[in-house]
Amino acid sequence: MRFKYSIPIVFVLALVIIEKENKIISRVSDKLALKQPPVALPPDSALQILLRPNQNGSLHFYPRTSAPVFTLMKRRLENYSSLQSPTKPKSKQKHILLLATTRTGSSFVGEFFNQQGDNMFYLFEPLWHVEKMLTLEGGGTNATASAKAYRDVLQQLFQCDFSLLESFIEPPPVDHITTNLFRRWSSSSLCAESVCSPFVQGDFEKFHCKTRKCGPLNLTLASQSCLQKDHRAIKSVRVRQLETLRPLAEDPRLDVKFIQLVRDPRAVLASRMVAFEKYKNWKEWAAQGNVPLDDDEVRKLKGNCDNIRMSAQIGLKQPKWLRGRYMLVRYEDIARFPMRKAAEMYKFAGIPFTPQVKSWIAKNTQVSQKETSGVYSLQRNSSEHVEKWRFNLPFKIAQVVQRVCRPTLKLFGYKVVNSEKMLTDRAISLIEDKVFNSL
Repeated sequence: MRFKYSIPIVFVLALVIIEKENKIISRVSDKLALKQPPVALPPDSALQILLRPNQNGSLHFYPRTSAPVFTLMKRRLENYSSLQSPTKPKSKQKHILLLATTRTGSSFVGEFFNQQGDNMFYLFEPLWHVEKMLTLEGGGTNATASAKAYRDVLQQLFQCDFSLLESFIEPPPVDHITTNLFRRWSSSSLCAESVCSPFVQGDFEKFHCKTRKCGPLNLTLASQSCLQKDHRAIKSVRVRQLETLRPLAEDPRLDVKFIQLVRDPRAVLASRMVAFEKYKNWKEWAAQGNVPLDDDEVRKLKGNCDNIRMSAQIGLKQPKWLRGRYMLVRYEDIARFPMRKAAEMYKFAGIPFTPQVKSWIAKNTQVSQKETSGVYSLQRNSSEHVEKWRFNLPFKIAQVVQRVCRPTLKLFGYKVVNSEKMLTDRAISLIEDKVFNSL
């Protein structure tokens, strides 16, 4: 599919420059109302997020950038208008999307695919840029707009097209070269020799490669490398509802398999309280022993649990568009049986389970807690790590999670605790043996 945009958009942008005299827009809340006839935008596309007409026909632009308006929008329009329909993929080519939420072990599980070798192109959290661009001043995002943007960017990335992602990277890439791609080092594909541009002393790249000295990331080289790989995998913690990704499953150019990674919500909250400063309210409540159930943070917790559960319910029902394309995996099962679960995921994806991946898993799942390197470590000890949260999370907090996330706990097979003694009793497993096929 090729997106085409009409001259009126450029005309409207010219008026912006005249009116604003190249002033810099640096906050999402700065909205430029352009008094021009409505501009025809393709329906249901990510561009509507950057340029949106309101009810009276005025056009609003919501960038979060410090770049001059014209330069920024010219580049974005060029990026959108240059999207090309890719050639039909190889018949055996697979696309894997690992869906999760933060602190579910997704970075660790993502390494199962990152370590695959030369036939895999792996991307770590490319939607980070999209979320950052669309974040509102209050800290949230417009769920509908974000979902469309996430879907469109993923659809293009699976076709090795980075042009749409470039529209969300700040500062904008110059000639498809960026110094700011989030966690570049977490993708071995982006630090491979074929993508490693010459390093120049003095160049600063925020997320530089750690395995070799490379210059800023050339996305043209990345695209070329991607096209040469047999398979492509993306890990993301930003997609809220599986249903929004239906166009990917129905795209004849792709063969997408969705792997949804879930974890006990009590364990997730315990981990977030350690890792994220924004969970300071929960830390205070844990210390005080009292949680206000009507607080926004508790409602967010419930919303997160509901989103995960509803996505899983859709996947497990196996609707026609998702049949054979969805797999649910519990982090606890991976932590206890890493080699077995990795083999199952590879079989589901239709990709050979290479000795390189097996070697990495064996090496990184048999270390002691003392050998791990912090909250973002990719090393695990199956027996020590899987239920460690039970001895760090106060029973009062566990009760709150159980109260608002009970349907989610039940669906995924996590046992409810009714006392502090039960919570900390190592002899009692809180993980039910459960096989996830379909509802």
